[in-house]
Amino acid sequence: MAGRLEYGKLAPEGMARMSALEHYLNTASGLERVLLDMVRLRASLMNGCEYCIALHTAELKKQHEPEERIAGLGDWRGSSAYTQRERAALAWTEAVTNIQDGHAPDAVYDEVRAHFSDVETANLTLAITTINAWNRLAISMGNYPGHAGEAVPS
Repeated sequence: MAGRLEYGKLAPEGMARMSALEHYLNTASGLERVLLDMVRLRASLMNGCEYCIALHTAELKKQHEPEERIAGLGDWRGSSAYTQRERAALAWTEAVTNIQDGHAPDAVYDEVRAHFSDVETANLTLAITTINAWNRLAISMGNYPGHAGEAVPS
């Protein structure tokens, strides 16, 4: 599909700031890189963003994540392959990504809070929000980061 707008060229400062946020999340958020990529992949699977699905699958493979854990993210509740912390993060990812489905339930928030500090909860929510923004840009504009000169998320 041909792109609608080359948004990276039209809004370079905004794209640079999104990329800077990604850099912060990857290097200074205190969250494990595997956890971040699992959250990013789960949200991308929910949103149907093929580019981000491929990107974060590849990132998890680079980190030597077992195929079972990568492939299982679509149905993580039915697997014992994830830690309680990861399960809380994945549930929070679904709640924040599907915010229109009754907001973020207290029970899901309480589970996140049982496994994440205040700062980690804020940073986890930033990571989820950011991947949803990347997904929406790629899908709505009909072009993907790295395509037609667009910025690539970290």
